[in-house]
Amino acid sequence: MNAVEVFRAASLGDVPHGFFGRRGGVSDGVHAGLNTGTGSADDAAAIAENRALAVGAVLPGAALVTVLQVHSADVVTVAAGFGGDERPRADAMVTDAPGLLLGILTADCAPILFADSAAGVVGAAHAGWKGALGGVTDATIAAMEKRGARRDRICAAIGPCIARASYEVDDGFVRRFEGDDPANERFFAPGRPGHHQFDLEAYAAHRLAAAGIARVEMLGLDTYADPVRFFSYRRATHHGEPDYGRQIALVGLREKP
Repeated sequence: MNAVEVFRAASLGDVPHGFFGRRGGVSDGVHAGLNTGTGSADDAAAIAENRALAVGAVLPGAALVTVLQVHSADVVTVAAGFGGDERPRADAMVTDAPGLLLGILTADCAPILFADSAAGVVGAAHAGWKGALGGVTDATIAAMEKRGARRDRICAAIGPCIARASYEVDDGFVRRFEGDDPANERFFAPGRPGHHQFDLEAYAAHRLAAAGIARVEMLGLDTYADPVRFFSYRRATHHGEPDYGRQIALVGLREKP
């Protein structure tokens, strides 16, 4: 087992956070590395150990909180950890409680971490195309504001996700986005006949900027194109693999001295 690889965002400063890939960890086979997805067919003990390794790399001793992600725009405010059977169905979380780590799982979708350091409020969102189009980032910002954050102070970082060069979609997909806003056509590049290449990361960044977030950082890491460093649902599907792992993104607040 090698040390876990953590990607950090300069925009989030000293707020405890990290985007993880698959390097490090104890899983093997198609899940080899730091698989943190309880929805995968991986060994449960390995997943638990991988999650503990990620937590230890960001905020040792913190309680990890995750939700049942359903590609929605729903957000929950978290004050304490909860058990697996109690996890709500949602795709974003916010908290102002120290000692918690909000965890978002992805395997091509965009993990987005938020922080207003002055207010002591953080958030995490899972933005696949459905959630992004549905407004999961807007909902996360609004929930942070209810806890005292200000959108002109909130910083956001978009972690590893599938990049435009790897994300082929069809004409119907493009029409869905253009129906919401004709200007969305700029997030699609021409592809083979009847198909286009979608820039999920740029679209998510646009939604954040349009909501008034002044500092938005894009890490520019393509999950599909880098099998050594990242899990990818689409790559696993294209290669006919029986299952796939999930990487995790974490953000939290330190206990006050």
